[in-house]
Amino acid sequence: MQVEAKRRKRFSPGYLVLVPAGLWLVIFMVLPMVILIVFSLGSRDQLGKVVLGFSLENYLRFWSGPYITALGRSLLLAGSTTAICLIFGLLCALWLAFVVPRERQGLFMTLFVAPLWTSFLLRIYAWMTILRPTGLLTALLCRTGISHPPVLLYTPAAVLLGMVYNYLPFMVLPLYASLEKLDRRLLEAAADLGATPWRAFTTVTLPLSVRGIVAGVIMVFIPSLGDYVTPDLLGGAKTMFIGNLIQNQFLTVRDWAFGSAVSTILIGIVAVAISVYLKYGEATNQA
Repeated sequence: MQVEAKRRKRFSPGYLVLVPAGLWLVIFMVLPMVILIVFSLGSRDQLGKVVLGFSLENYLRFWSGPYITALGRSLLLAGSTTAICLIFGLLCALWLAFVVPRERQGLFMTLFVAPLWTSFLLRIYAWMTILRPTGLLTALLCRTGISHPPVLLYTPAAVLLGMVYNYLPFMVLPLYASLEKLDRRLLEAAADLGATPWRAFTTVTLPLSVRGIVAGVIMVFIPSLGDYVTPDLLGGAKTMFIGNLIQNQFLTVRDWAFGSAVSTILIGIVAVAISVYLKYGEATNQA
């Protein structure tokens, strides 16, 4: 009787609700990953078609060639973007959660995420208009008395600026959601015990917002690591990043096998980063 009851529970009709989600994951995540791995083990013929096989040549080509520099450059850009977004995102989230009145927080959050309602490319083109030599920023600097303002467009600074601007809301949203639920009585208790505002922030606010920090870091680091549009447009395609390398292999060189190998390596790096971030966040929360 117990075995039959377990079988009925195992095959309960309620599990049918999970079927659409399972099909979605299989079709749009598992199957593309399988295709990517299979292509990465193949090679390219003279016509640019994928020849299926079982070889690690594409992976060895990446790690032994100059392409590793593009990976390091992408990791540096993604890390810098994440660090800057974390600093400014934490300041914005603290201001929204503790300074802005509760009845106005929704309005300010709407205004903050309003740029996300427009196209990603449109926002980048707007920054190109601002940073170009005849743009708004140059005109403003000339009016302040600077005769030879610096050219910011097509520079690493412009790329970093565009990356921070595009991904900053993804850091603020989880941080604000974490700080908004913080019990203010804990901060009052810390103040009553003689803690300074900085001490209360480092011992109370920051540890209790670790989940928001981890979520924000993941949401910023992952897309910024594979971004190729922002470096192409704001950087003038002067520097090769890992996203640009993958794009060129698929669309220009037509070496889908090598492009699949690079994509698989990038997915593996992202998976390792996510596991480290999640493990660190869980360990900090448990402590």
